[in-house]
Amino acid sequence: MPGVSGTAGEQPGTSGNTRLLAVAVLATFVAFLDGSIVTVALPAISADLGGGLPTQQWTVNAYLLTLGAFILLAGSLSDSFGRLRILRIGILGFGTASLACALAWSPGLLIAARAVQGLTAALLVPGSLALITTAYRDAARAAAIGRWTAWTGTAAIIGPLLGGVLVDVGSWRLIFAVNVLPVAVCLLLMTGLQESAGRRTAGFDLPGVVLAVTGLAGSVYALIEQERLGWGHPAIVVPLAAGLAALVVFVLHEARAPSPMMPLSLFRARNFRYGNLVTAGAYAGLSLGTFAVTVFVQEAAGFSATAAGFTALPLPLAMLLLSARMGRLAGTFGPRLFMAAGPVLCAGGFLLMLGVRPPLDFPTELLPGLVLCGLGLAVMVAPLTSAVLGALNEDDAGIGSAVNNAVSRVAGLIAIALAGTVSGGALDFPGFRQTVLVSAVLFLAAGLTAWLGIRNPDTSGRSG
Repeated sequence: MPGVSGTAGEQPGTSGNTRLLAVAVLATFVAFLDGSIVTVALPAISADLGGGLPTQQWTVNAYLLTLGAFILLAGSLSDSFGRLRILRIGILGFGTASLACALAWSPGLLIAARAVQGLTAALLVPGSLALITTAYRDAARAAAIGRWTAWTGTAAIIGPLLGGVLVDVGSWRLIFAVNVLPVAVCLLLMTGLQESAGRRTAGFDLPGVVLAVTGLAGSVYALIEQERLGWGHPAIVVPLAAGLAALVVFVLHEARAPSPMMPLSLFRARNFRYGNLVTAGAYAGLSLGTFAVTVFVQEAAGFSATAAGFTALPLPLAMLLLSARMGRLAGTFGPRLFMAAGPVLCAGGFLLMLGVRPPLDFPTELLPGLVLCGLGLAVMVAPLTSAVLGALNEDDAGIGSAVNNAVSRVAGLIAIALAGTVSGGALDFPGFRQTVLVSAVLFLAAGLTAWLGIRNPDTSGRSG
């Protein structure tokens, strides 16, 4: 089994594990932060470098495309060659790509550097969670995942706020240059930490890698670009069809490969199987709902971009304050109740928003729902992550984390891609009410799936 250790003599629960948790948080935080911080800088980037709307779109999409396409490969590499080794490569590459973004003098160079950023960010997330899974046990593992969730979950909201400040006081280039500090701290904390390699080093699944990257890249590209080009455009139909075909062949290949990149046996674990279904429903609802709130308060209610960023603060604040506690409670009592109750609370929060009427009264019509949704996320996320990864052997923690992250990201992409259809073409007051209703339904489906499918683990920490 892959083991992680600090300096000689350190045991689980000592300063070595504390440093591991800090490394896992920092590495994931910068990956999540960079996916959100760039949004507010897009006008400044296109004004400086030129290229108009395509530059703005691909500054965001190049990162999302490579992150989504390579995350399964990253999980397999993490399990095969060592979590810390892959994490070091990822954090060094991410820091280098961030500097390249900050120094870019043309749209093409910036977009290429953003693509490399996304690829190296894919190396960070699965390995970070796998480190926690192998370093902690039982209730301590659930609590550690809760702390990881609390801090990394704030990145999506902190990003636009921090980005706005950096752009206003300096330059858009600062939003990339600022990554150097957490990268340096992360590398410093990793000094002296060691681990053994994973058990699957011998059989590297090259056909599986090619099929997975092709399948995810084609599908993610089509989902990103369909809003601009439309579902019927050949540039959407061809990569989508090729991507879906590659994913089907990937599953067939993995069922027969002697050393599969993603062993299908992972899905024999009940909590892993149902946990990923819960992830799909919950993150589709979350992505759709938060997207709707952010756009609605600006376009229909006249909020500024900064004010819109502040409207979502109840979500990360609740996670920051409560996720570690919920992780500990789930470690003690089992994840099932938390994974069922959390999505139901989120659904209730979005249902409360159905009462919006012009002119919008934010404190009474949106804030209560956002607070309830934040509470629901805090109840759900850490137990969900703990249940999904706790259902697997430690050797498969990296690929298990990669699968779960891929499910959440693809679910979110699909939900946002369909936002126009769901809302009726506009996020005005009627369109917003339709959208939050669909978000609530998705969360309710996730909660029901958790209640029916998830089982609390036995005393050995494994569920069937």
